Amino acid sequence: MEKKYCVLRIEEPDFGCEGRPEGQAVMDRVFLREDGVEGETVIFMEDPLLYEREIDEGTFVRMDESGSLWKLEDFSE
Repeated sequence: MEKKYCVLRIEEPDFGCEGRPEGQAVMDRVFLREDGVEGETVIFMEDPLLYEREIDEGTFVRMDESGSLWKLEDFSE
């Protein structure tokens, strides 16, 4: 059975006045709650992928074998 998660919070990194290191992907910290399970899971995912896959706070997602998130279009509780 596929695990379902709710995105609780997304934190974008703050590079301060130094700026983002050249060639480094921007990795957001994503806080997840697994459906029916207490507590949180935290993963890092590339910021552009979150936008591309339309993943935002409150979105229900699944995680693939590589740890990448994908939006669940038809989630029913």
